[in-house]
Amino acid sequence: MDIQELATRLQKAVADRTAIEQLSTDVPDLDLAGGYAVQRVLREAAGPLAGWKLGVTSRAKQAQVGVSSPVFGFLPAASALDLGEPLDTATCIQPRCEPEIVFVMGRDLSGPHVTATDVLAATSGVAVGIEVLDSRYRDYRFTMADVVADNTSAGRFVVGTPVPAAGIDLRLVGVVLEKNGEVVATASGAASLGHPAAAVAWMVRTMAADGDGLRAGDVVLSGGLTAAVPVGPGDVVVASIDRLGTVELGCV
Repeated sequence: MDIQELATRLQKAVADRTAIEQLSTDVPDLDLAGGYAVQRVLREAAGPLAGWKLGVTSRAKQAQVGVSSPVFGFLPAASALDLGEPLDTATCIQPRCEPEIVFVMGRDLSGPHVTATDVLAATSGVAVGIEVLDSRYRDYRFTMADVVADNTSAGRFVVGTPVPAAGIDLRLVGVVLEKNGEVVATASGAASLGHPAAAVAWMVRTMAADGDGLRAGDVVLSGGLTAAVPVGPGDVVVASIDRLGTVELGCV
């Protein structure tokens, strides 16, 4: 298995803005460890990081794809969209949007025994976010190892103004996703591993095996709370979460 060559395939897909066959078609023995190895090559080439993201955090999605834990990826700083900045869909392959609860870290956090309580204590604020997924694989068809290699379909992201997490039960906040003025999905914060801070804690514990962790200032997308909705030029997506606020993303 040539990790560098697999990473190059994904980089070329991004550059060409053209979807490719999943890597496991040619490399059937690609496993999660191999997927993360490919992802590390992409991370090293990505420049400064804004933070991290989780995927497959809902129990229903895990059951659907036959895994028992989430996966995670990285967020290049260059992938951030500013509030009010439109998504240029021409720079994407097959963009889809989903609402997220975003953690902004107030201090470093690492180690193999981190809990959800530790995550909340280390968080300076929480915010509404919209993640723009953009799988490099045709028709969003992939194994778990494939999607890990593809940095868990990371595309672009926008984060609203953070608010203090104190006094907010993130399990119970209501989530509404709208597209072009119509409600397309609803959920609660508990859709992410029962509590979004628990999803972040899982990631920190997993990262510890490679000596990684979160740093003050990192943003962490804690996992999609609804199904992702496809978007194209002219679409407007709005994510609203009780007590956290609202974020709007226009597409051109």
